[in-house]
Amino acid sequence: MKGLKERYQQRIEQELALPKQSAFQDITSRDYQQFKKEIMPKHLGWYERACTACEKVIRLKPDQVTAERMQQSMESIHLEMTPAGAVSFAVIAPLLLFIIGSLAGYVLFQSTFFIVFFLIAGASLVYPLMKLPEFLAESWRLKASNQMVLCIFYVVTYMRHTSNLENAIQFAAAHLAPPLSLDLKKVLWDFETGKYDSVKESLDHYLESWREWNMEFVEAFHLIESSLYESAEGARLGSLDKALDVILEETYEKMLHYAQNLKSPMTMLHMIGIILPVLGLVILPLMVSFMEEVQWYHIAMLYNVALPIGVYYLGKSILSKRPTGYGDTDISEMNPEVKKYRNIIIKIGNAEVQLSPRWIALLIGMVLAFIGLLPVIIHFVNPDFADFGIGDSDEASSCGRQFCFLDYHQSTAREGPRVGTVVGPYGIGATLLSLLIPLSIGLGIGIYYHFRSKNVMKIRRDVEQLENEFASGLFQLGNRLGDNLPAEIAFGKVAAIMQGSVSGRFFALVSSNISRLGMSVKEAIFNPQQGAVVSFPSNIIDSSMKVLLQSVKKGPRTAAQALTNIARYVREIHRVNERLKDLMEDVISSMRSQIAFLAPIIAGIVVGITSMVATIIGQLSAKMSGLAASSGQSPLGFATLFGEGIPSYYFQIIVGLYVVQIVYILTILVNGIENGSDSLNEKYLLGVNMVRSIVLYVLIAGAIILLFNFIAGQFLRFNAMGV
Repeated sequence: MKGLKERYQQRIEQELALPKQSAFQDITSRDYQQFKKEIMPKHLGWYERACTACEKVIRLKPDQVTAERMQQSMESIHLEMTPAGAVSFAVIAPLLLFIIGSLAGYVLFQSTFFIVFFLIAGASLVYPLMKLPEFLAESWRLKASNQMVLCIFYVVTYMRHTSNLENAIQFAAAHLAPPLSLDLKKVLWDFETGKYDSVKESLDHYLESWREWNMEFVEAFHLIESSLYESAEGARLGSLDKALDVILEETYEKMLHYAQNLKSPMTMLHMIGIILPVLGLVILPLMVSFMEEVQWYHIAMLYNVALPIGVYYLGKSILSKRPTGYGDTDISEMNPEVKKYRNIIIKIGNAEVQLSPRWIALLIGMVLAFIGLLPVIIHFVNPDFADFGIGDSDEASSCGRQFCFLDYHQSTAREGPRVGTVVGPYGIGATLLSLLIPLSIGLGIGIYYHFRSKNVMKIRRDVEQLENEFASGLFQLGNRLGDNLPAEIAFGKVAAIMQGSVSGRFFALVSSNISRLGMSVKEAIFNPQQGAVVSFPSNIIDSSMKVLLQSVKKGPRTAAQALTNIARYVREIHRVNERLKDLMEDVISSMRSQIAFLAPIIAGIVVGITSMVATIIGQLSAKMSGLAASSGQSPLGFATLFGEGIPSYYFQIIVGLYVVQIVYILTILVNGIENGSDSLNEKYLLGVNMVRSIVLYVLIAGAIILLFNFIAGQFLRFNAMGV
């Protein structure tokens, strides 16, 4: 067939005197360019351009097996690039990171540590970047698989009353969220542009890409396709019902196995992300006291760069194995009327002023960060700042008091990079102010996501309540239509029966538009200004009403049967979704506890203990050195056993930022495991968890710093009395 097509094409080119580069190859379409722009997320766009640019610099080809696997991943996410470009990027990007990072680190800190760190980091990134096309494809599949149950639902619902596969796919694409909706549009596009001879052929080619990952999705669509060849109506409807049953049952079984196999990886994630880093934080301050060459930025690169990246990569690897699910979408992305609720709306009279939460978050974050950086700013502007303190008089202290505000002093190191330098701030005031640095970041992120998702989330919860009640409402409406009542009257009857419920309000609004405004049923539901779906932005409701309008043309009984089946489907999907959440509850409960209180509390206690240990060691070392100097002896014993250690100011910032990072990462993972790719719920959880966790950490760390430093002061006072 392909050879015949090529022969005819060559003959046409010869007869029409077309050049060798046929016009068919040069045709471009504005519609296709617009389609490509819609399906390509921004991060995929820059990755595609970066790989293409790297391939021009140096072309590195992978082996054939790897190239085929990478090409398959690229096609699934619509990337127009080559495997050689991906490999070239995987080599050039780490090389640039090593050169730029090591040079910048050496220039700023005069330390060879950054050369070794970025060498290891660059070498470690080569393999993940080689796997990046597959990683992006898995992320794409996760988002797409989150809508697969609804996809089959929409196709089956449409084909029950109209046995047309092309229209059913178009109907599903109109009501699904990206990226699965875009995949379905691509199926139709490939057919309309002549790449395939039929919609079925185009669909079968697309389903092949899912055979390895979601076999139940492929089986369900094959059952839908088989319904087209059934001559008996009962057999056709039975095949459609079987398609939805297959994907629901298979989804539950695969999610059951996923939940059972999730405990071991989650335990590993808990150990690597929480337990081991916190244990390291407890021991690390004492270790660095023996190793004066260790600086705060060494720990920062480990805890704020290497560990978060490792935890995120491990978590995403766990998340990529999540099977098909049933998830919600961000209705503000699907409905333009809801987009304004992502801003802060201030009503002034009859006018509404929309304020982006980004500016409020930036303002609060910048003010808090500036106050937190005051100890460093003051020392930089005025190194001779007259430090002050509180407590009893202490001649060994830099400020003459037991507790200093900043506590910058001359280093007592006899060798190494600190010799002759001013070190600090070690003061309790600086340590308390440093708490505002992680607070500024955590509070800024939390406030931004809270205001951006709060109003939209409230709308979605109302819609979810309506969807939960909607199945019984559809049964009622189907029964009224089954009694041969016109749809115009049936809506009013159901509204009276369900009065006081959310579903009752929906049906009452439709009935009111018909009786008071004289609208048709279609206008009463879908009118852009007064339609009922404007107040209830739900894809399930929207699609159900469109099916009603199509089926009512064939008579009230046909419409009644269609609504009854939709109600059964909605109830079945809801039942499976609740069972899936129950399966995940045991696994994610520990992660929720880590986010809510374990990580902030443990980190806060560690910071308080570290501050106390640093205060005791610092002041005892200073006192012993002073005693040795007054007696004319060299400082021995305890005075030289411990170094100066890392200032509590920097140590707390490192720990606080790690708390912010780990809460952010765990929140994304919890939402992904429980809800799949639900961006709106992810933003809402980030808004709640970031504010609550970072405020809890700051309060606990601040209280323990004050308490333990008071205990340290009492210990030093008694020690001085004994001396």
